[in-house]
Amino acid sequence: MSQQHRLVPSPRLIGVNDSTLRDGEQAPGVSFTLAEKIAIAEALDRAGVDEIEAGTPVMGDAEVEALSAIGQAVRTSVAISWCRMTEKDADAAYRTGLKRASLSVPTSERQMRAKGYAGPADVLARIARVLRYAQDRGLTVAVGGEDSSRADPDFLAAVIEAAERAGAHRFRFADTLGVLDPFGTYEIFKRLRSLTDLELEFHGHDDIGLATANTLAAIKGGATHASVCVLGLGERAGNAPLEQVAVALTKTSEQRTNIDFTALPMLADTVAAASGRTIPQAQPIVGHSVFSHESGIHVSGLLRDPGTYEALDPALFGRARQIVLGKHSGLAAIHHALLEQGIRVDDSAAREMLDQVRAQAEATKRPVAPSELLAFHAAHQHGTRLHA
Repeated sequence: MSQQHRLVPSPRLIGVNDSTLRDGEQAPGVSFTLAEKIAIAEALDRAGVDEIEAGTPVMGDAEVEALSAIGQAVRTSVAISWCRMTEKDADAAYRTGLKRASLSVPTSERQMRAKGYAGPADVLARIARVLRYAQDRGLTVAVGGEDSSRADPDFLAAVIEAAERAGAHRFRFADTLGVLDPFGTYEIFKRLRSLTDLELEFHGHDDIGLATANTLAAIKGGATHASVCVLGLGERAGNAPLEQVAVALTKTSEQRTNIDFTALPMLADTVAAASGRTIPQAQPIVGHSVFSHESGIHVSGLLRDPGTYEALDPALFGRARQIVLGKHSGLAAIHHALLEQGIRVDDSAAREMLDQVRAQAEATKRPVAPSELLAFHAAHQHGTRLHA
């Protein structure tokens, strides 16, 4: 087990902080058992996640014990407690035995008022006092800025300065309500990067569908860490999905993460099962259908050169492409499916079976199974014709 702070060794390597066990579990109706938390943490660890935001210890003894167990279960990932900016929360984090804690404080005027802060000066004073208190208990601390996207920019700069002065190693910028766009996010992080040498993390919510784009923009602007959740699980519309951010960074920039892409499908399945959520068929990276092809034009191209219609090689994720027989199939798909069964036919026979495949798919509103194609072939061999 390693509980040391994992540094980002170069600007090209982006740290991944996964909050599935904290923010993800806050999704409506989601509740993980201890066994499920351990299974998810171990799957995150195997996938190469740098940090696991494991829970909120002030919730009580059961949560403290769960965080402690998670810390013992992981081998490379670092487990972290999530806390409010209070001594009580710091005490609870200390009881877990974990060495890292993220202390969150409201940064927008609206959040300050709602959470009983006297104002900006109270926030800055709380940062200085509670960070010192937490560090005296041996905790390495990061500061999270709740609702940073709606904070006054000058006050946010003061918060970061206070965090740095108090000994924090990182500031997390939270787009708590998912109100940012990528262009604004990039400009914000360019400014923040010019103001501080602290690690900067972006935590994006997906209320208008921009969490992944905003995370990439934050990194382009200077963020060193991405806060994510498996499958985008989280409050309301959820968070930036771990699998999308990790893959998109590699595909669209020179940056990378420690994530093992081949571990992503199993990780997604583990979280889906524990959360009771079904993975949408077309979910990027891990959806069942994202490497499935039916269109005749696409299939014909793919069979000659996979790069014609696949920007991502399914083998990167330990997966294989599927040629689906349906209403939009062409002759190439029929020949391919039969050859996989060791059967060769001429174009005339293939065209007859294609007509039957299309009719069957339209009648049943589902793909045509290989066994059904074989039945069409057998009927053709005997001079008969099966109908949908």
